[in-house]
Amino acid sequence: MTLVSAAALTDLLASGTPVRVLDVRWSLTEPDGRAAHEAGHIPGAVYVDLETDLSDHGATGRGRHPLPSADALEAALRRWGVDDGDTVVVYDDWNRAGSARAWWLLRAAGLDDVRILDGGWAAWRADDRPVTAEPEDPRVGSITLARRNFDAGALATLTVADAAGLARDGVLLDARAPERFRGDVEPIDPVAGHIPGAVNLPSTALLGEDGRFAPAEDLRAVFAAHGVDGDRSAGTYCGSGVTAAVVVAAAEVAGLDLALFPGSWSQWSSDPANPVETGPATD
Repeated sequence: MTLVSAAALTDLLASGTPVRVLDVRWSLTEPDGRAAHEAGHIPGAVYVDLETDLSDHGATGRGRHPLPSADALEAALRRWGVDDGDTVVVYDDWNRAGSARAWWLLRAAGLDDVRILDGGWAAWRADDRPVTAEPEDPRVGSITLARRNFDAGALATLTVADAAGLARDGVLLDARAPERFRGDVEPIDPVAGHIPGAVNLPSTALLGEDGRFAPAEDLRAVFAAHGVDGDRSAGTYCGSGVTAAVVVAAAEVAGLDLALFPGSWSQWSSDPANPVETGPATD
């Protein structure tokens, strides 16, 4: 199960099932969500810093949000109070980016039951569900990661060479906004454009106006229109591997498999030897 509704999470929390809720509020313009968390969060939720907990900025050559080491992630999970076998629910307040990053990383690390709160913080708040500003539960967890190499983890990943081959022989989706895909603007990375042969499918196109994922049938139709039909090998990338995780999650909801290029455009464009294409996608 990839998603959980606010109503289902309410029932889950009341059921006595071991659940850890992680608040992964993050956006490109507001990467630090701790102040928002401290102002109000789902009762029992623990704040997760995408920049420090779900990335390793000490790593070089792997893009703007390199994956953390298994040791660092395991230590963070224990700090958040996660035990083996727990249900983990992740939520955010911006286009499911932070929660999808956490979902992908924890699944790749071998956690079986990780769910994204569909609609995020707004969905929780919509029906006046309880909110607290109380400090986090200091309980320490005891989880041991089942997988310690995320590049060979439970979810498929792409290297630079893999991405180039997939754009040529399969389907490579670029999850960024159309203007960034075309190379009209590039507000973050030093080079504008996209990987040659990639197809643009913005991650936001997979969400409704309320921030919830589109129904599975609609998602399958969107993916099919972009060449992803379950028969051809397919993958996705974005600026730094964060919002592309939204596309991977949507594909899972639709019953499709997508590989993630964690380094994404920030890694690809950092090497002058890698070709760059601008303008709209061509057949």
